[in-house]
Amino acid sequence: MWQEADNKLTRTFEFDDFIQAFGFMTKVAFLAEKMDHHPNWSNVYNKVTIELTTHDAGNTVTDRDKNLAEAIDKLV
Repeated sequence: MWQEADNKLTRTFEFDDFIQAFGFMTKVAFLAEKMDHHPNWSNVYNKVTIELTTHDAGNTVTDRDKNLAEAIDKLV
């Protein structure tokens, strides 16, 4: 579940292994590029943590972040 705090949406996704986590990141990368809205994220083995904020709006959560979060949820 996405959490909104400190002017960003954050969620950690957990997968069976690194390959699944990396595959998910690849799908998110294509989606983010298509939506022209790119996440801050990190990956450690089977976990991917994504942070969404809109830099152009002063680093706050906007509809662009919410739309991307919704689209990312559809990938899992």
